Amino acid sequence: MPTDPRRRDDNLMERFDRAGTRRFRARDAVIAVALAAAVLVVSAGASIRRAGNEMRAGIGRDAVLAVGDPAGWVADRLPFHGAAHTLTAWLQSGTSLNGPGGFVSGSVAGGGAGVGGAGGASAAGGASGAGGALAVPPVTADAFAPSQIGAPAPARRRLRSLLVTGDSMSEPLDLDLARTLSPAGVAVTRDPHIGTGISTTVLVDWGKLSVHQVRERHPDAVVVFIGANDGYSMPGPVGRSVACCGARWAALYAGRIRQMMNTYRQAGVARVYWLTLPTPRDPARARIALVVNAAIAVAAEPWRDQVRVIDTVPVFTPGRRYRDAIGIGGRPTIVRQSDGIHLNDAGSQLAAQLVLAGVRGDFTY
Repeated sequence: MPTDPRRRDDNLMERFDRAGTRRFRARDAVIAVALAAAVLVVSAGASIRRAGNEMRAGIGRDAVLAVGDPAGWVADRLPFHGAAHTLTAWLQSGTSLNGPGGFVSGSVAGGGAGVGGAGGASAAGGASGAGGALAVPPVTADAFAPSQIGAPAPARRRLRSLLVTGDSMSEPLDLDLARTLSPAGVAVTRDPHIGTGISTTVLVDWGKLSVHQVRERHPDAVVVFIGANDGYSMPGPVGRSVACCGARWAALYAGRIRQMMNTYRQAGVARVYWLTLPTPRDPARARIALVVNAAIAVAAEPWRDQVRVIDTVPVFTPGRRYRDAIGIGGRPTIVRQSDGIHLNDAGSQLAAQLVLAGVRGDFTY
């Protein structure tokens, strides 16, 4: 149908027709897209691959990596990526970011020392250097329990050996656990060390003792109940004595606990069940117990997948208020010994049930 010459065509492409300059076809567009894709592959193929690796798992990520992996392979073997980076550097922020503090690739594999290291150096002194990323210990996969990240729990395995240790708090807990587990074929080792503490090495050095216990027994699981005798001053990073119970003392104490936990977990093979202290009657002892319990929680952070903190406070002393008796089976029951520190037989049996509930989450017996 002919166009009325008196009616103006508002199609802007008409001007190219009048000038005789419109010579492009669909094939030209395909060629232009192909050339742009080729330039993108040789200059930024690695960026496509990196973007895919940072995406969440799914069809979209698979599609991007289907292009990004071969594109990255090509780009890695050609010199154009560096040239493209230089030519486009003017697009970046004017702020110079050539100094320290950038993210670094850290170990995310299980079984590592984790945050703070085996000896808890981070807990005792912290990372050194202003902005020094390399001074920060890596977070490992062991820091996450499956339930925290929505992952399925691993299959439970057979419990064959259990070590129950600590100071006098571990008695008669060790006996109660043995009475339940030994008939089921579990080898229970009872190894209490009365009068000892983590903050003092006068009677025993728990750092060395924990290594000896693991070397001798290689237990599948370790139950630890300790802290009734703690509160001693400890040497700080520069050798000066640090008195209980401020943040510096708590950090040193947490570092020692972390070292023991790392030993007991045996590179992730074993499970550790560490009980907090039920609040004592004496206010001074209650203050120490508060700090001890806080240190236990901090020390366990790198290995939530393997270290279970069994908090006795909500059960025996809710709100950290001391009480001799609590309700068990609907009846008031005395659960503390006359010293206002230790659990009596009834209290120990209840503590054993808390431990066994945790053990059943990891093992069968």
